[in-house]
Amino acid sequence: MKNLEQQWQKVLNFFKTKFTDGEEPQLDTILFLIGIQELGLIKPGFSKDEKINLMHIATCKLLEPYGYYEFSYRDSEGWPHYNRVKTLSDNENQDELMKEAIVNYFNDNKLL
Repeated sequence: MKNLEQQWQKVLNFFKTKFTDGEEPQLDTILFLIGIQELGLIKPGFSKDEKINLMHIATCKLLEPYGYYEFSYRDSEGWPHYNRVKTLSDNENQDELMKEAIVNYFNDNKLL
């Protein structure tokens, strides 16, 4: 899908200019920053577990419109929690799905 690739390049360029000093961002970096956006809290020094949780929040948020997760609640510290609705099959192209989901997230939030 050519349009997806063009939009994906825009997402990568967004991260290159704002966060990675021109380097191609890793998917984990993109997920981490989306997780921070969804948490709505910036603090110095997230722990390793918190970083993993932030990437999980991002994954849940990104795959929610596809029916894989549904938002459940925010805990007393403001962390969002999701329930898994269905599991990705091994046959699905997970990389392409994540690219599409990230592009849609950026478009929906008017970040591009």
